[in-house]
Amino acid sequence: MFDVLTENFDAFASGLWVTTRLVFASFVVALVLGTVVAALRVAPVRAMQAAGAVYVEIFRNTPLLVLLFISFAGLRRAEVDISAWTAGIASLGVYTSAYVAEALRSGVAAVSRGQIEAGLSLGFSYAAVLRRIVLPQAFRTVIAPLASVTIAMVKNSAIVGASLLALPDLLKEARIVNSNTFQTTEAFFWAAVGYLLLTATATVVFRALESRYAIHR
Repeated sequence: MFDVLTENFDAFASGLWVTTRLVFASFVVALVLGTVVAALRVAPVRAMQAAGAVYVEIFRNTPLLVLLFISFAGLRRAEVDISAWTAGIASLGVYTSAYVAEALRSGVAAVSRGQIEAGLSLGFSYAAVLRRIVLPQAFRTVIAPLASVTIAMVKNSAIVGASLLALPDLLKEARIVNSNTFQTTEAFFWAAVGYLLLTATATVVFRALESRYAIHR
């Protein structure tokens, strides 16, 4: 069991680093897009609410693998020069942003309507009220749900490496080790340990954020 790890440590370490970069970049995309979509979902204009709802329904109900095919093979067929990295980050980020948006929407709903009305009565625009009053509280309320979304994103990142993008992530490197050594159980066991390290790290980080910033009711 340990021979597979020691003899192929560089491959596993490289794959883990690629997966870490992929997850981090995709999380940034998901957080930015999810915040924008959540703002649309709670906007006072029906058209904006509808746009946010359509976005969430499309990307939450479309399989990630389909998005990967569209963003990479589809765009290349349309003569759009897109790299595998860009397609992977964009697909995973956009897919996850729908879940981030719904988590934030629930956090916005937890903020009392009186605070919004007070901000508007003081002369702030609705966008300013969201940015300065509502969203900071919403983020503090949904730290735990965001942790679950992030852990799910770490696991979903394996689909990117297993797809036609063939990024050299942790799963891809485990498959290469398996094909070279024919030690299937051992190769994928250490891949699972790598993913567990990432999810455990995310759990620790979000628990620290929750204990420091979460609003306890």
